[in-house]
Amino acid sequence: MKNQKTINPRRFLFLILFLFLTSSISLKTLKKITIQDIRISGSELFTKNDVVNNSSLEFPIRLIYIKTNFLEKELKKNLSLKNVSVSRQVLPFGLRIHIKTRTPIAYGEKIIESQRIMGFIDKDGVFINKQNADEKNLNKLPIQVFGWKEKYKRILSEIFKAQEIYGFEIVKISFSPNGFLTVEEKDLKKILLGFNPNLINYQLKIISNLKNEFQKNDLSKKIDNIDLTDPNKPKIKVFKP
Repeated sequence: MKNQKTINPRRFLFLILFLFLTSSISLKTLKKITIQDIRISGSELFTKNDVVNNSSLEFPIRLIYIKTNFLEKELKKNLSLKNVSVSRQVLPFGLRIHIKTRTPIAYGEKIIESQRIMGFIDKDGVFINKQNADEKNLNKLPIQVFGWKEKYKRILSEIFKAQEIYGFEIVKISFSPNGFLTVEEKDLKKILLGFNPNLINYQLKIISNLKNEFQKNDLSKKIDNIDLTDPNKPKIKVFKP
């Protein structure tokens, strides 16, 4: 007689339980969610309605059909977020959204279709729409940025980093409609930097050197403006008596 294989009752029970759980999870992911099934963590600034109004989500929608990567990109851009992670959950059932906000370090202004839009700028040079910043926790910001555009983010970031490294105090950054960059330093006053973004790090070093030199000789009060459009040939204009 052939040996008959015996089935381990515990293994059989485990298999049944496993099949039950996986089928239950599969059915859960096919279940439709509503706005009430959204759970937000990381910030109290944004509501479930903010998530819906700043994304392409249309409720009710089956949980499995939500494209989490696409939703993350939408929310990050539209809510001016530092980071966001979206995950589907079965227990508890719903959509979990963890938000990391940006910290403003400057006031900002941009022009879109001749309309002036006020907001804030973070250390990465990213524009934060006014409604997406928690103004209650903001102290008076020391820097103003005018003429912000997406392509100026790197330049702004370099200026903010250099300010921390070299210790000078930029109080105003302006981009003209055609992209000419001008900054204003607390002691050195207006500094013309021009159109070439590739010169910015070299120009910032020169600003640091000039400030240190002028502080030694107490000459900063006599300065009207400094032209660093050609950083190899700085031009300093002083007040005439």
